[in-house]
Amino acid sequence: MSLFSSLYVGVSGLNAGQNSLNTTSHNLANVETKGYVRQQVLQKDSTYLKLGINHVSTLQTGLGTDIAAVRQVRDMFLDKSYRTEVGRKGFYEVQYEGTQEVEGLFGEMEGVAFQDTLNDFWISLQELSKEPDDIVKRASLIQTSVNFIERAQNISKQLNDYQVNLNTQIINQVNRINQISTEIGDLNKKIRYYESNGMEHANDLRDRRNLLLDDLGEIARITYRENKDGVVTVNLEGVQLVTEDNTYKIGLEKVSESSDMLKPVWESNGDDVFDLSRAASIGKGTDLGLLKGLLVTRGTKQAKYTDIPDPNNTDPAYDYQGRLDYYNNQVETSVIMKAQAQFDRLIHGIVTTMNDILSPNKEITVAGNTTFTFADGTSLTVPAGGKIKILDVANAPVGMDDNETMGEALFNRKSMDRYKEIDENDYGVDLDGDGKLGKIKIYMEEDETDNYSLFTLGEIEVNPKLLNNYSFIPLSVKGGTGDYGIKTAEKLLEAWQNPFDTVSPNTLTKYNFNGYYTAFMGEVATRGEQLRTISENQGSMVNSIDSQRQQSIGVSSEEELTNLIKFQHAYNASARYITVIDDMLEHIIMRM
Repeated sequence: MSLFSSLYVGVSGLNAGQNSLNTTSHNLANVETKGYVRQQVLQKDSTYLKLGINHVSTLQTGLGTDIAAVRQVRDMFLDKSYRTEVGRKGFYEVQYEGTQEVEGLFGEMEGVAFQDTLNDFWISLQELSKEPDDIVKRASLIQTSVNFIERAQNISKQLNDYQVNLNTQIINQVNRINQISTEIGDLNKKIRYYESNGMEHANDLRDRRNLLLDDLGEIARITYRENKDGVVTVNLEGVQLVTEDNTYKIGLEKVSESSDMLKPVWESNGDDVFDLSRAASIGKGTDLGLLKGLLVTRGTKQAKYTDIPDPNNTDPAYDYQGRLDYYNNQVETSVIMKAQAQFDRLIHGIVTTMNDILSPNKEITVAGNTTFTFADGTSLTVPAGGKIKILDVANAPVGMDDNETMGEALFNRKSMDRYKEIDENDYGVDLDGDGKLGKIKIYMEEDETDNYSLFTLGEIEVNPKLLNNYSFIPLSVKGGTGDYGIKTAEKLLEAWQNPFDTVSPNTLTKYNFNGYYTAFMGEVATRGEQLRTISENQGSMVNSIDSQRQQSIGVSSEEELTNLIKFQHAYNASARYITVIDDMLEHIIMRM
């Protein structure tokens, strides 16, 4: 090999050393840069010159060294594991935060627990039973009832507000997905452009893209693949999000016409992004993604007691099994909807139980098809053989006022009266069967299709008439003695202690009001503990995987400084080699 060729060998060493020093310096400059992956220079032999062949091998001489690649040091298996597990962590973590929020709203974590409000109501009933005619005891019952309703409705409002907050978070996460997909699409184009010559690797752009994939993996379940051109295609929930040439957007639309809750849909065809009908399962990979966790926690609407199926409803049109399936698939799975429905069920039970004792009804059958027209212009049509409820005048207690008023309930619906009055003379029918025609009060039934007709949170108030005059509280018997007041108060106490309902349609144990609330909060706490355990375990797993990733992708300043010294020596060695060749050439030329 000529001396001039030897100079080329030295120059190739200088170039290789310089590139290695540049890469090492770049690593050191990005020690604290989030998402940066350590880069490594791979060197290879340059071409060889063939000099001849002997009996052993080909005679050849090398022309120095070349840079084979500047690669990123990362483990793709750990990347995929991290993105899966961080998504699972996000799914369970937001649900755990939801249970904590519920416990906090009911005062179970700190502050005044709603249990105390129930106990205050119970105590006021006990005190009333001792002296039903005492105006102070009556005033205490009314004030306790006001506090009870105000506290219950404040909790309900906060639950609804938390749903709205989750709705906002869902909007933000959808916007973030769209932003990430756009950025990945742009980075794909840049990487393909810079690497099109087959010589360069756009490693810093790849770092940014991988960081975006980490973020996307936390938000939703993704799969991805990199093609030979360096372009990454991404699927989200099994549907294309980023392709080689396009990015697909996610939009938002209402879950239903009657709900303000939004759900993610694909803008291209309007299909739902998430299939929430499938139960969360680690084995099936249906428990991945912060966004899905938010959707499950929030639910699809503001739930109320009517969302809990009633096994005692004998109406042929009442589809109990269908309602049970809806409860199990939609309400039971949602932390917020389940809390809303069960709490509303408790309040509805207390309110209607107290009302039905103070203002009892009896059921009558209407013989012929009849339309009742009320003073306010509304009407009620009852088919032949249909049933209605009317005020049970024979058994209804009355107030202490001079008129001995009856039919006043403790709690009212804000937008609908308890009764509407008709005159039997207008219809020529003795509806109540008392042997004479007169005025009767028809009970306005609750209709689950009309929220204003329901004794549900947000529509309940303490009877204003009782607030203004405590003597109207119906505890006495008409024309009788005060003994009946004690009996009515005792009925209230007995009803409070009697079994009320199961906390879930999937359980058999019935509780009284206090027991129902205890079981209800116990379910919330148990679920919260389960979610906490899962999310903490996932957090530990994510940290472990990320720690393993950092061992390979992280930059060690000590190691890089060692490499810096090594490559400096290699650069100096190449420079000395060139100096020696230069001296040899000078010596030869000067001797000629």
